[in-house]
Amino acid sequence: MSRPLVVVGDALLDRDVEGAVNRVCPDAPVPVLDERVSTDRPGGAGLAALLAAAQGTEVALVTALADDAAGARIAELLITAGVRLYPLRLPGATPEKIRLRAGGQTLLRLDRGGEPRPPGEPPEAALEVLASAGAILVSDYGRGLVRQPALRAALADASAPVVWDPHPRGPVAVPGARLTTPNLAELRQLTGDAGAGSALSTATRAGHELRRRWRVGAVAVTMGADGAVLCHSGSTPLVVPPPSDVERAEDTCGAGDRFAATAATALAAGAVTSEAVQEAVAAASAYVAAGGAAGLARREPQPAASRRPASATEELVARVRADGGTVVATGGCFDILHAGHVATLQAARRLGDCLVVCLNSDRSVRALKGPDRPVNPEADRARLLAALDCVDAVVVFDEPTPATALARLRPDVWVKGGDYAGDGAPELPEAELVRGWGGRVVTVPYLAGRSTTATISAARSRGARLVKGAR
Repeated sequence: MSRPLVVVGDALLDRDVEGAVNRVCPDAPVPVLDERVSTDRPGGAGLAALLAAAQGTEVALVTALADDAAGARIAELLITAGVRLYPLRLPGATPEKIRLRAGGQTLLRLDRGGEPRPPGEPPEAALEVLASAGAILVSDYGRGLVRQPALRAALADASAPVVWDPHPRGPVAVPGARLTTPNLAELRQLTGDAGAGSALSTATRAGHELRRRWRVGAVAVTMGADGAVLCHSGSTPLVVPPPSDVERAEDTCGAGDRFAATAATALAAGAVTSEAVQEAVAAASAYVAAGGAAGLARREPQPAASRRPASATEELVARVRADGGTVVATGGCFDILHAGHVATLQAARRLGDCLVVCLNSDRSVRALKGPDRPVNPEADRARLLAALDCVDAVVVFDEPTPATALARLRPDVWVKGGDYAGDGAPELPEAELVRGWGGRVVTVPYLAGRSTTATISAARSRGARLVKGAR
């Protein structure tokens, strides 16, 4: 697909805490869960985006994230999965759903984040990606993002096919949406249908009613293990059963997201609505049979003892933003700290209220510069940078680019040295990512003739001359 699938909706952090129950609490008749491992994954619209990206689709996500540890974690997981992120500012806290599990069963779910609060304005880059979408999936989880006026206007004006996965607490779909995908329980709430008769008759009756009220092209009612019922312009619905070789499963978490994402991707590729729904039923059935959301982990679950709270850097960033300040970040190897580096760092710090340096790890430097680099190990480089008055925090990253670190921090300004300035200079590789959340990308002047490579070459040349002279 040459143009991206753009997912729009409320993202949250899902966390499964797995453990064992071997005793009862002495002061209350409740089981005690001994935590063993914990697995994080994006939830809500974030899960829909993750599922689409896992199938090789180019995906962008327009969502709302707070400046907290949960928002940083969601961003990290999505960017690592290849999803382009366009977050709106979310007041308060990023929502979390924490499931306490033992023996394959959920014992309790803990929800965090409080009551939904209206998000801020979408960055211009978010509106631009909607205008360039191959298809749009609205994944509404009822927390208010798709009520945002500017975002809703952009959805109504979009030329791409729109698939609307609704929530009973959410707004109606924009008129002209190609397809909406409620499950049977949601459909009954959205229409007020009491559900008289069989599930098929209810889906047909209420599906046509919703299509008429919302002025959408079609309604695909998902029916769990029974597939889907497509209500379109004709009076006879299309019943799409699941593949006969798919076994029924208990954990269906995320099946609706898989269904809607597949349908949107199929429409973007030119499928007619009935074909898209058939592909979606097959994909959702396979997803559930493979274990659902529990089978999605892209990394090993983290032992409970290894999880850390928000880092000191993230807390610094949150404090600066809470005071209305500007967060500035820059990055590089900083292998041999020289006057050019200091000039760049000082200029960057003057652009805001704190400066975070994203520092390439030793492994990252070797991948970029070769086996002879770095000259100084990352711990020494980080310590030297942190000692400068103009640097407020240092974050070490292991990847070739600082994309994951940037997604966690979401700086307001990203700064690079002047070698990226001027006509014909290359676009900064992080530019699109930073603009996605409304950040600015700038360059600052650098001191001519200063570079780490030149410094190392000069030192080696002088060393060779000294050795030769000593002979």
